[in-house]
Amino acid sequence: MAVNGKDLSEPIVPPSSLIRRVSSRSIRNSISEDKENGDVSPKGSFINKYKKTPEALKNFHINDESELEVPGTPMTPRTSTTPGHEKCTFHHDLELDHRPPTREALLPDMASSYRLLLTGLGEDPKRQGLLKTPERAAKAMLFFTKGYDQSLEEVLNNAIFDEDTDEMVVVKDIEMFSMCEHHLVPFYGKVSIGYLPQGKILGLSKLARIVEIYSRRLQVQERLTKQIALAVTQAVRPAGVAVVVEGVHMCMVMRGVQKINSKTVTSTMLGVFRDDPKTREEFLNLVHFK
Repeated sequence: MAVNGKDLSEPIVPPSSLIRRVSSRSIRNSISEDKENGDVSPKGSFINKYKKTPEALKNFHINDESELEVPGTPMTPRTSTTPGHEKCTFHHDLELDHRPPTREALLPDMASSYRLLLTGLGEDPKRQGLLKTPERAAKAMLFFTKGYDQSLEEVLNNAIFDEDTDEMVVVKDIEMFSMCEHHLVPFYGKVSIGYLPQGKILGLSKLARIVEIYSRRLQVQERLTKQIALAVTQAVRPAGVAVVVEGVHMCMVMRGVQKINSKTVTSTMLGVFRDDPKTREEFLNLVHFK
């Protein structure tokens, strides 16, 4: 039957913003209630009830992969094998994601740039102490930004496992080093990641490697936090992801206001962690527990 052009035979799924997410705590409470009521079957009433809920409730994740992209950071680099770029070398254009097949090919030009910088500072690039500095600085910059050469698929390396668990997984105090894109000076700190699995878990070391991918680029902390959360979402499609980053920015410590003890804290909460205050509180308590 159709009313005002709408087919009422199809099930109506409310918008994701109106759907109350299911947290690990609520799952445990519901299972406990079932046991108290005499239902101890592993396929108890709660599990059956959960299986009948709309897909939009069981999976908060974004279906459109393009929505996982965060503006301002290059995508997977184009190479000479990319269609339409077979004869390309390196174009000095405005495309952020257009780079040569190997970044090491830029070392001579980068070293020349550092040599020019030293001259501009009033130094003599030919004196003994600075003779090899331009090459060293160029190699160091490539290392500081090696995340541009890494993709999520490559780093995960299929370390995603099927596991029947819905309890919160938290890895905290992951060391992070990055480069401020505004001043090209370092910022560093710690990252804590939590997620609620939905049948798939990620190798624990891979969470630290995800931090490495996105921190080893020219960054701002706010974007870095969101990228880490979206990468975990893309990897295992959990019920929710939470990321907290605490950083010290040398652009504030060494220059400008020169506030030595200042720290910047950013967070991204997705799915259950955004919608369920109790789940968010549980994560934050675990992160701050010493």
